[in-house]
Amino acid sequence: MHEYLKKGPERAILCAVSLPGETELAEHSVQELARLADTAGAEVIDTLIQQREAIHPVHYLGKGKLEILQLLAEESEADVIIFDDELTPSQQKNIERLFPDQKIIDRSALILDIFTLHAKTREAKTQVMLAEAEYHLPRLTRQWTHLSRQNGGIGARRGPGETQIEIDRRLLREQIKRLKQDLEKISVQLDTKRKSRSRRFNVALVGYTNAGKSTLMNHLAGSHVEVEDQLFKTLDTTVRRVQLDKSHTIYLSDTVGFIRKLPHQLVASFRSTLREAESADLLLKVIDISDENFREHIKTIDSVLREFNIPGERFITVFNKTDVLESAEHVRYVKQHYPGAHCISAVRGIGIKKLLEAIRERIDDSTYVHHFYIEPQEGKLIADLHRLGEVLESRFVEDKILFKVFLDTPVYESLKKKYHL
Repeated sequence: MHEYLKKGPERAILCAVSLPGETELAEHSVQELARLADTAGAEVIDTLIQQREAIHPVHYLGKGKLEILQLLAEESEADVIIFDDELTPSQQKNIERLFPDQKIIDRSALILDIFTLHAKTREAKTQVMLAEAEYHLPRLTRQWTHLSRQNGGIGARRGPGETQIEIDRRLLREQIKRLKQDLEKISVQLDTKRKSRSRRFNVALVGYTNAGKSTLMNHLAGSHVEVEDQLFKTLDTTVRRVQLDKSHTIYLSDTVGFIRKLPHQLVASFRSTLREAESADLLLKVIDISDENFREHIKTIDSVLREFNIPGERFITVFNKTDVLESAEHVRYVKQHYPGAHCISAVRGIGIKKLLEAIRERIDDSTYVHHFYIEPQEGKLIADLHRLGEVLESRFVEDKILFKVFLDTPVYESLKKKYHL
């Protein structure tokens, strides 16, 4: 149990607004919110969805539904009320006045809370602290009671109010500035590591949270990355060296999962994590085929990745969890509407062989093993081969040295021009 959790789960009521034509989408979103609440350690005791033309600008819900919510919160002895959209600072302030006995949490605060719970590395912790600080800055007025260590529970983990109740906007802005500087330093260090892997073919796993990326990584890499049926269990980018066969080696990375309505503060602060995807030679877009809302998941993933200007030809779409499907109808639909996609089960290894073949084909299309017969005294060329490529073999053949080198085609062409090969 996390140190800031109360003893026993907090009792939560979920609230959402369903806009015209979005009834089904709102229901799915609330189901996802319930999973987020469960991951954060809350017990969902009731749900309230209101059909509206637009979210109420003052109280999120209309007057009638607010009165129902007040009765519901009192009768059920709810500890917390969680809203499915990010509340404006004024909305949160107005709602808190009506519910003095409950904590008011929005979707963004809940996701930030879960990220705090799962952040392990210095980079992830810094990213979450930055996102939290940027989220809390416009909500400073009431936040200190809300975030105090004494309150505990969801929405109260590691916020800036934990360590200094009287902190003001100036200090919080200074903290944001310092965290950004820290994150930039960490990012430079990670970029250096990334460049050291650039001579190999880099593959990144991207996808919606809980789509099975870590399970797929474990299967491909033969390593153990923590896998749990929880949202955002993986926050820290994990990189593994994977030998596909004698002539194909890749670096495989698992990135943070996406989710609908991901707080913009997190998208901004986690840019350095997502650079792993941005710099990859190939991205495996992992989709949970068993989730009835997978089409919306694809839209969410594509929306986030568009910010990084990643071209579509660098993707292979992978539909995971075919083993839990009750019929083959989903697979037939996917093959018809997503040509070139792979249907797999990372748990059972179904479809993995064909996926690996597709990865090898991508490697062969972009990189080649080149043979060089070089005079022993050509030290600069030999040094460049080691620096720019990966030397697979070197041996004397009569009076010359044979080098077998793994090189990207543009690098090979550059060396040919430079050394008149």
